Amino acid sequence: MAVELLETLKESITAYTGLSPTTFFTVVALGLAIYYVFSVMFGGSSDHHVQPRSSSFEESEPLPPPVQLGEVTEEELKAYDGNDPKKPLLMAIKGQIYDVSQSRMFYGPGGPYALFAGKDASRALAKMSFDEKDLTGDISGLGMFEMDALRDWEYKFMSKYAKVGTIKTPEPAAPEPESSTSESEATPTEPAESSAAQPTDTVVAADHHNKVTEDAPSENVSTVTSEANKEE
Repeated sequence: MAVELLETLKESITAYTGLSPTTFFTVVALGLAIYYVFSVMFGGSSDHHVQPRSSSFEESEPLPPPVQLGEVTEEELKAYDGNDPKKPLLMAIKGQIYDVSQSRMFYGPGGPYALFAGKDASRALAKMSFDEKDLTGDISGLGMFEMDALRDWEYKFMSKYAKVGTIKTPEPAAPEPESSTSESEATPTEPAESSAAQPTDTVVAADHHNKVTEDAPSENVSTVTSEANKEE
């Protein structure tokens, strides 16, 4: 019975593969050997790489929800530069503050853009500059292409990160009280001078009037006297 099954198997191999039974089994054995070699060489290394990744994902904790800060000063924003792991990682563009904690590898300590964290780096992003003087929110004097680059950054942050607050604008300085005091002191002085000058003008005008009235009768008297002499 076993001999008949073996003969049937040989005939089937020859009919379906066109190979002799010896050649067929040799090819199958060679394929299995090749598969085993490749599984040992590449399968072990792939498992080695996958395991650390799975462990790192298990160790990482989910990020807390963004906390709304409201209005803060630029000095207060510096406390969220990523050096304190208990605080969120924040960054501002054009006065708007965003939580970039999910991109800590870029904006956190040691990242390529770590110097932008905790600041309004609008000018530096527009110019793609890493100079300390450009780490400011002042965007005055920027060119058209720089403003377009800054707008692209702003759209990216608006679509990817949560807005958590704004930077408080400094209040204008109050005027000095000395100027108002000096003006108020100088104002009453001028009417005093004008009022003091007014009596002098009045006296002069009165003297002139009296002189005119005093001279008028003398002229009339002389006229009358000359006319009387003529009549005589």
